[in-house]
Amino acid sequence: MQLIAKTYWAGAPMNMRRYPQDYLVESLILKAADFREHRGLWWAPRRNPKPKTAAVVMHPRGDFTHHYVIPRLVDAGIGVMAANTRNPNNDVTTIHEEIILDVNSSISFLRHKVGVKNIILIGNSGGGALNGFFQAQAKKPRGKRIAKTPGGRRTWLNDADMFPADGMIYISSHKGEGMIMNEIIDPAVVDETRPHLSDPALDLYEPRNGFICPRELDGNDAAWSEYDPDFIARFRAAQIDRVRRIDAIARSLIEESREAEAIRNDPGFARLSPERQRDIMRREAFEPVMTIYRTMANPHYVSQQFDPSARDYGSIFSPRPDLMNWKFFGFGRYATPHAWLSTWSGVSSFANQLHDLPQIDEPSLFINAGKDQEIFPKTDAEPMFAAMASKDKTFVSFDDARHYFEPPFGEKDAPDVERLMDVVVPWVLERFGA
Repeated sequence: MQLIAKTYWAGAPMNMRRYPQDYLVESLILKAADFREHRGLWWAPRRNPKPKTAAVVMHPRGDFTHHYVIPRLVDAGIGVMAANTRNPNNDVTTIHEEIILDVNSSISFLRHKVGVKNIILIGNSGGGALNGFFQAQAKKPRGKRIAKTPGGRRTWLNDADMFPADGMIYISSHKGEGMIMNEIIDPAVVDETRPHLSDPALDLYEPRNGFICPRELDGNDAAWSEYDPDFIARFRAAQIDRVRRIDAIARSLIEESREAEAIRNDPGFARLSPERQRDIMRREAFEPVMTIYRTMANPHYVSQQFDPSARDYGSIFSPRPDLMNWKFFGFGRYATPHAWLSTWSGVSSFANQLHDLPQIDEPSLFINAGKDQEIFPKTDAEPMFAAMASKDKTFVSFDDARHYFEPPFGEKDAPDVERLMDVVVPWVLERFGA
C-alpha cells in the first residue's frame, strides 16, 4: 500500500537541486563538549575559503548536509556549515539537551578554526526549534542553563563554553517536536500495547465524527471534513491526556532503573546472591524502547475549518493521513523513555519555541510557506513571530510554497527555493556582509 507523499518518492525534498557555482567542500568530524562526535560538510566559496559570514543549517535528525539553501549562500560569498547531529536519520535516543551541544560545536568550529565573524543559524522545519532552544541556552551564563533533562539526567550545558549565533532564520519552522506531537498524536488509542483498540468517540477518522473518507488511495478525490467544535475541543484535550499517560510510562521505566541503581549502591548489595546481583545490574542497565503508535491525527490534515490556508489535503508525509496513521513512517515512532520526555513530549520537553523565542533578541527572519501541511498560520506561524523578542524581526510569507519549498512531483527545478533565497541572501548581506 503506497501512501507516502509524491515529494518523497524521488528523494528527500529538502536536498539542493544544483551545486554552488564555484565552491570548496570539506567533510568534518566535529566533537561536542560531552565528547560525542558528529559529522558535517563545510561549504565555502572557492574565492574566499575563510568568509567573514557563515550559516549553520541543522535538524534534530534529518540530514541537511545538502540542504537547498547552500548553493545560493555560497554563490553570494557566505559559507555554510551543513551538519548532522549525533543522531542522523534516527531519533530513538535523541536528547535535545545533548544535540544542542552539536549545534554549539558547529559554531565553535567556524569561530575558532575558520575565523568566521558573523554566524547565522538557519532552522528549517524541526531545525528552527533546535536552533531556538540552542540560542536561548547559549545566551545564558554557566550555572543558569538547564541542569537536568526532563528524564532527570545531568546535562553538560553548564560545563560547556557556548557560543550564541549573531542572527536567526526560521524557514517553515515549528514550535518544537514535542509541541508538534501534542497536535498530531491520536487520542483514540486506549492501550499503548494494543494499538488497534480505539475509542470511537475520539477517532478523528470516524465518519460519525465528521470525517469524509476519500475513496481513492492517493487521496485525489478527498473532500475537506467538518467537525463539531465540541468534538475538536474534546479531541485536543484527549491528545494532551495521552501524552501525559505516555510520560507516566516513560518516568516509571526510568524509575525502575534508578531503583536498581540504588540497590546496587547500597552496602547490602554485596551480601546478595550472584544471581540476584546480576539481575539488579541488568535492570539498572536496561533501557527499553517505547513504540508510539498512531501519530498522524491532526485535524488540520483533513479540515480547513479551524486554521484555513492554501495547503493541500493531507500531511507532508501522505495524502492519506487516515491510513498513514497506521504505518511505520511518521513522527516519534520509537523512543527511549529519556528521548520521549526530552524530544517528543510536548508536556515535558524543554524545546519549546514559545518559551525560547522571547529570550532571543538577535536579528531574526521568519519565513512562512503558505501551502505548508505541517505548519499552520494561526496555530504556529503567527504565535511564533509574535513571541520573538528581536527588535529587528521580519515576517515573509510565500503563499504558494510547500514545507520544503519543493516543486511539484517530477519537476527538476525549484523556483520557490529561488524566490526564498532572493529574500534570505539580501537579508544576510545587509546585516552581516559576506
